[in-house]
Amino acid sequence: MIENIGFSELLMVGLVALLVIGPERLPKVARLLGFWIAKTRNIVASVKEEIKEEFHAEEIRQMLKEQAGSLEDLQGVLDEMDSSAHNLKTSFDKRAQQIEQSIKSPHEK
Repeated sequence: MIENIGFSELLMVGLVALLVIGPERLPKVARLLGFWIAKTRNIVASVKEEIKEEFHAEEIRQMLKEQAGSLEDLQGVLDEMDSSAHNLKTSFDKRAQQIEQSIKSPHEK
């Protein structure tokens, strides 16, 4: 904003201010104007930093949501594997009982 103002424009503003305000009050007004410009810049910088932090926090929240979805998917896969392992164990147990029965049956006769 202020970076686009050249030396000639600043000189013009200074001359107009000197004519309007007067030479005795110009230094005080210039200091006051400088103070408020600095304060405004600090406020703008502070607001920019807060906005930047909020965007960063939102990015982190989004990443956590995505990771939570991935964890839910992983939990689903683990549940399926657990169910498959249980079914496989049940199948092995049944087969083992059948083998035991077939071994015992000829001896009992």
